[in-house]
Amino acid sequence: MSSPIEYNGGLTIASSVSDLKKSIEWYTNVLGFKHLYTVDEIGWCELQTPVEGGRVNLGLSQVDKVTPGGPTPTWGVKDIDKARATLESKDVRFDGPTREYPGMVRLATFYDPDGNSLMLYQSLGPE
Repeated sequence: MSSPIEYNGGLTIASSVSDLKKSIEWYTNVLGFKHLYTVDEIGWCELQTPVEGGRVNLGLSQVDKVTPGGPTPTWGVKDIDKARATLESKDVRFDGPTREYPGMVRLATFYDPDGNSLMLYQSLGPE
């Protein structure tokens, strides 16, 4: 797909957090992201997600007051029950049971320590 904007194939999703160090620890230990760098002077870090190709990063910005909202990063998984059980074993809070839309998708919304929503999905359709 071509675009006059000339995208380079990278994507960084930015999210606000109240404690940068604590959030880096949570995203690396709980979700398995890789810490790339931190710029303490501006309260910013980037983490590499496990999305194939390594071109999707998560940027965390430390702020005085987090106001959750905005886009919800939705991560594809092979087995949502297994992924959910792994996160629940680390005391990750979910918003309720996994929802299923037969023949299409299964969805489970969960939250980081600041209440930012994230979601898992497992496709039920053809690959």
